[in-house]
Amino acid sequence: MTNTTKIGWIGLGLMGNPMSQQLLKAGYPVTVYNRHKDKEAALKEQGAETASSPKELLQQTDVVIIMVTDDQAIRDIFTGEDGLLKAGATDKIMINMSTVSPAISKEMAGLCKAQGLHYLDAPVSGSVKQAETAQLVIMVGGEAAAFEKAKPILEKIGKMVVNVGETGAGNSAKLAINTLLSFYTQGLAEAVILAKNNGIEPAVLLDLLGNAAIANPYTKLKGEAITNNNFKAAFSLKNIVKDLKLSKDIGLTTPLGQAALNTFEKASAKFGDEDLIAIYKYLDNTN
Repeated sequence: MTNTTKIGWIGLGLMGNPMSQQLLKAGYPVTVYNRHKDKEAALKEQGAETASSPKELLQQTDVVIIMVTDDQAIRDIFTGEDGLLKAGATDKIMINMSTVSPAISKEMAGLCKAQGLHYLDAPVSGSVKQAETAQLVIMVGGEAAAFEKAKPILEKIGKMVVNVGETGAGNSAKLAINTLLSFYTQGLAEAVILAKNNGIEPAVLLDLLGNAAIANPYTKLKGEAITNNNFKAAFSLKNIVKDLKLSKDIGLTTPLGQAALNTFEKASAKFGDEDLIAIYKYLDNTN
């Protein structure tokens, strides 16, 4: 597909806003839809058109990309009164970049196929910073032909675009990655607390970690959040709880998985809207 392809974008939250901006920068004609219309303003200023509903959006575009929070939002967007599947369109591509269950992707893909539409699940690994710099890693599930058509578009959003298998495979890969992310995050928080309780300042331990064999960019990033007491959400604690529950639904029964879900779920009651590294505050207060 060329940059004359008309792209529709649904969902202008923390990730959807900077991701859709990458397509505008690349010269694609972009039409956006968001439930809360105030979030469309920044995209309109950059040249995007707007649509009044998902149905209207699909009627005006060739490819629709969706970046929303959960399964229910996906169901509403596709099957609602003015949903995508009410547009009467055929031979267009739906790209669901949300972190949702493989089951909802398989269900929506089946409904799309029945109408002559193509569905790809294409969740991303990365946060706001990577979205702002087109450095996301994108894992895609779905039919190969649709993937090849969509790939040039996705390459404007991410640094790596990989077809990992059939419908739902992208979702499964993302849930596996986010499961490991939860382990990293809780492990970092526990290590800092252990050191602090034994007289070692967090900044000192984090400097050691940054130069040790286990050093990695994530530890550096979240370590800085701890030392700066900055827990503004790049990826919220409540969303890692959602993802761990989805991982459990597809078979996560291992000891670390169960422990992470238990801890993050408890922490979410107080710190759910903060970044997932706010698990540090929860554990520090209960230790």
